[in-house]
Amino acid sequence: MISCKYCKMEKQVIAASLSYCSDCIREGSKAVMNSLQQVHTEVRRESGLPAETPANDGEPTCVICSRSCQPAPGEKGFCGLRENKDGKIFHHAGLPGLGIVEYYFDPLPTNCVADWVCPAKRESYAGKKNMAVFYGACILNCLFCQNWQYRTLTKQLSPSLSAGELADKVDAQTACICFFGGDPAPQVPHALSTARKALSKNPKLKICWESSGAFSDLFFPRVMDLSYRSGGTVKFDLKAYNENLYFALTGGDNKQMLKNFARCAEFSRRNNINLAVASTLLVPGYITEKEVFELASFIASHNPATPYSLLGFHPQFQMKDLPVTSRKEAEACYDAARKAGLKNVNLGNVHLLR
Repeated sequence: MISCKYCKMEKQVIAASLSYCSDCIREGSKAVMNSLQQVHTEVRRESGLPAETPANDGEPTCVICSRSCQPAPGEKGFCGLRENKDGKIFHHAGLPGLGIVEYYFDPLPTNCVADWVCPAKRESYAGKKNMAVFYGACILNCLFCQNWQYRTLTKQLSPSLSAGELADKVDAQTACICFFGGDPAPQVPHALSTARKALSKNPKLKICWESSGAFSDLFFPRVMDLSYRSGGTVKFDLKAYNENLYFALTGGDNKQMLKNFARCAEFSRRNNINLAVASTLLVPGYITEKEVFELASFIASHNPATPYSLLGFHPQFQMKDLPVTSRKEAEACYDAARKAGLKNVNLGNVHLLR
């Protein structure tokens, strides 16, 4: 048992990196939130990345993702790929000409989070493959990040490929592309350009995304459109509904993510398709049935048929001291999501449950 730094109550599960229980985080006192900001600042500095979103009045604004960074001269944006040079936003990567990215192929069916509702399942998997595109940058600072190695790619600005070079890897046996990372949001122009070029080679290709969902208003309609027209999915990683808890776990703001999800889920409902797919990582002690019920209620308010996968947690990055998700908690979260009105709920990573 560990005591919460704020309320002093002993709790079964508290991450040392946070030192606060979920109840105190949700309440969001100034002292707790200031302390959590310092936690994220230190983690970012250790990774050699900008500590906070730069916001300097009068400086140019980056429009690639929802952070809308305004770096001072010589300063980088939060993702580490933008910089203010001579009063203009300079893109180290992320535009169609260059992306910091790795890729690999998986035989289908693969371990995609949305695999259980994949549109490609209506077709034959035989001999087909998925092209997994891993982008080396992110707009969040998740303390439980399962793919935290993206930070090395950001710092090194490598490996790099143009959109054309990446699209050329697609062949007739490639059934789908999944853009993930990191997060595709900081390099979404590159991903969109890659997708268009790849579709010109293979018109049957499905375009899918796995993301926090915090694309800017400028680019999210294009993300939705490409997936809709190709028969793919937009998978949202809905990390938390409570904004204080979301910040504690990710160092970010969930407003744009919720806005984009609502737009995509309602489009899915109107067209009776599974364009919007959602998942939540069940972080022990923090993403409990209470939080899942709130998330699921939000999802159901826009489209109760939305496929929602609850994922077992494996200790990673700054939260290696947490246990894996218990089967009892996972089943309680599953029941909570159903009670909130969702019709299509799945338990994922069940091999991790204890």
